[in-house]
Amino acid sequence: WISYLLLRPSNIMLALKQALSLVSTKVAGGAAWTPTDEGKLEAWYENKVGITRNGSTVSEWADQSTNSRDMVQADATEQPAYNTVTGDLTFDSSNGTNLQTTSQMSFSADFTLGIKMFPTSTNGTFVADNTTANELFKISASDAITIKIDGSTSVISLDSGTFGDDYIVLTRASDVFTLYKNGVAQSNPQTLAGTIDIDAIGIRRTDVNGFDGTIQEVQIYSTSNATLTANIN
Repeated sequence: WISYLLLRPSNIMLALKQALSLVSTKVAGGAAWTPTDEGKLEAWYENKVGITRNGSTVSEWADQSTNSRDMVQADATEQPAYNTVTGDLTFDSSNGTNLQTTSQMSFSADFTLGIKMFPTSTNGTFVADNTTANELFKISASDAITIKIDGSTSVISLDSGTFGDDYIVLTRASDVFTLYKNGVAQSNPQTLAGTIDIDAIGIRRTDVNGFDGTIQEVQIYSTSNATLTANIN
């Protein structure tokens, strides 16, 4: 009788479902990965976290790394709008909306940038420097990103399709940039050396080429490796 209960199909299915549920909640190696697990995390502007609101706009997006590189905007007319449901920050180039940090970030070697964004124009700077000229990452076409470092420019394009509501990862390893769209590496890496300078989201020096669209999260690292890229993706 006991054996019959244990071997009944309904009991077997229940046991299988319970086992599957336990497995699906685990991550290989233990707890789930977060950017703060990385020793070379330079800045993390996390979705829905560290937001200081000025009514319906954002006056500060606090850095969730240990470096306190908070992105702020004191001018209410240049503060991005905020969606409390999705955590979207909406940038509008006609208003020059942007966020900036006084803590300069500079990277002369390997580098990784992860960003969740939805551009709505093709001339928008999503991450750049507003105090140093010729330092930017910009949507320059519906299928291309322009990178400018120390005045030198490279354009990295999608294999197919266009940018939309995507998560993008850009890595630089030994001066070679690779673009990932929604976890898929694009097949046209570009070589560009120099020191990457970053102190702003949504604008470049001086207050030009503003970003149009929404940004949900930004992660910046002073390293590049396959494990990190896989974890972000």
